[in-house]
Amino acid sequence: MAIHPTAVIDRQAELDGTVEIGPYVVIEGPVKIGPNTLVKAHAFLSGWTEIGRDCEIHPFAVVGGPPQDFHYKGERSYTKVGDRVVIREGSTVHRGSQPESTTMLGDECLLMAYSHVGHNCRLANGVKVYNLAALSGHVEIDEAAIVSGYAGVHQFTRIGRLAFIAGASRTAMDVPPFMTAFGVSTIVQYNAIGMKRSGYTAEDIDEIREAFRILYRSGQLFRKSIEQVTVMVKTRAGKQLAEFLQAESKRGYCMGSTGHRQRGGEGPAEGQ
Repeated sequence: MAIHPTAVIDRQAELDGTVEIGPYVVIEGPVKIGPNTLVKAHAFLSGWTEIGRDCEIHPFAVVGGPPQDFHYKGERSYTKVGDRVVIREGSTVHRGSQPESTTMLGDECLLMAYSHVGHNCRLANGVKVYNLAALSGHVEIDEAAIVSGYAGVHQFTRIGRLAFIAGASRTAMDVPPFMTAFGVSTIVQYNAIGMKRSGYTAEDIDEIREAFRILYRSGQLFRKSIEQVTVMVKTRAGKQLAEFLQAESKRGYCMGSTGHRQRGGEGPAEGQ
């Protein structure tokens, strides 16, 4: 184990023998760190936090800090970070707000510089949160979704698998799997490129294209479109979309805009 002499390590902390700790790192409380993880200079880790193997935590990142929630009174809550996660400079990951609750990052997530993951968020494997993007509390993001730079996501919002949130957008409603959100809670396209790169078949992509047309171009009531899509789907991707649409939504769903490009990128803030 390589620990720089200027680092401050709590006696309660449990560090694997292969962990590297850089200058002026502070580890406060019963933090657990797995094999081959690198914690760089000036990072701050605290609370009931578990970090997996082969992770990188960069300077001035804060992992496991108390939530920004005035209801929080110091009760025990958790932060769990999977394997091969990269947390870049100045990013913050706050532990759960309610007693015994957890903020979770899956394997191979990437948090770029100064991004924020609020209390009780759950990020599945491979999620990427780009520079200065902010996730409010209780946001759920499924596998391989991307939240682009400067984007803001409202609390309790769900973002589906391989969804793409455009830069500087405001997302206050659920984004179904494979969809692209732009502007203010507006779906503008489906993520065909991401699907192809992730190994989905031409049949998968064609079915999502048709589902996009039904959901966002048919002009019928959104709940009627959900019923139509649910009956129609046969592929793996289509069934993943239908499952998301049938699950409970606390925020409703982003709606579509046919004229977002003509209006310079701002779609209407419409919902279910």
